[in-house]
Amino acid sequence: MQRLHARYPFLAAARDAVASETVDLATVVEQDRAVVDRARERVVGALEDGEIGDPHRDVRVELLSYPVARVLVSLVAERILVRKYARAEASAAFERFTADLETTTELQSVESAELDLEALLAEFDLRESVVETETGYGIAVGTYLPLAADLWEDEWRLVNRALVRGEVPVDEGELRTLLREAIRERVQEGLPFDVPPAIATALEDDVEEIRAVLAELDLTREIDTVVPDLFPPCMKALLDAIQKGEHLPHHSRFAITAFLTSIGMSTDDIVDLYRVNSTFGEEMTRYQTDHIRGDTSPTDYSPPSCATMQSYGDCVNKDDLCERIPHPMAYYENRLDDADEDDLEDWRETAVDGDA
Repeated sequence: MQRLHARYPFLAAARDAVASETVDLATVVEQDRAVVDRARERVVGALEDGEIGDPHRDVRVELLSYPVARVLVSLVAERILVRKYARAEASAAFERFTADLETTTELQSVESAELDLEALLAEFDLRESVVETETGYGIAVGTYLPLAADLWEDEWRLVNRALVRGEVPVDEGELRTLLREAIRERVQEGLPFDVPPAIATALEDDVEEIRAVLAELDLTREIDTVVPDLFPPCMKALLDAIQKGEHLPHHSRFAITAFLTSIGMSTDDIVDLYRVNSTFGEEMTRYQTDHIRGDTSPTDYSPPSCATMQSYGDCVNKDDLCERIPHPMAYYENRLDDADEDDLEDWRETAVDGDA
């Protein structure tokens, strides 16, 4: 087993390496606690921080923890966990191959732990679809569209891109982002899957621990109540900015839109909120909202965690509850649970009454 395979366990060569070792997964989960612990760490880290954690110093443990992590995700079988896990694995790979590509441009030997662009393109059958140009790269439009489908920012829409002889020009950073999306799709592909009873039994305690983390984050509960007074401070601030007609950066617009879709607001409701903005474009706003909701994309997005909100500078006006809550949705659910029924007047019903 090579370090390259442990760093990039989604590679076909990594799967072959595991297969060639005739590894019995049932035996691993029953007897190799280090592998299971690292696998659980990958999954819990994806849920809590959007990261899979630091790699294990033992190459074998690190490599085998990937298929076991996929087993854990399949046993929990929550859609939001599948999404978060795939994104975290892809983000880790993105950081690693970005570092690799910045240190070498030559094809690495099979002994190397680094991955070059040529090998990465070949891995996803993109050699014929991506060509180097004088200004960057050109990617065949038929290849570009599915890779960019889950990227919600305006800049990725084909209508906002140039099209030259059937190719979409991209710079090196954009090509890397598209490769990250290819990795995310591969990681997510086939999840969840059926797990043999013997393996499921051996992992019962680990699955329960992951379920407990998922429950604590309160990301799976369905909410269909819109009470702005109970919003977390960060979302109150963003909603207030929208109502004042202020321009929001992409990350802020994504955060509040994902939050509003998660608590039950329709696309029409959200589009109406943005109308006060001087740069409002209904078609674009509707497209973005439907994309975040999952109507026009393979993923329905969850709002960013508190840690992500803080990293973008959107975490403002923190109160005591913020100090104990890791996610804006958990904050809102907590406030809803504590509120009196009389205080739960839905904003949408108020708007309808006001229009009557």
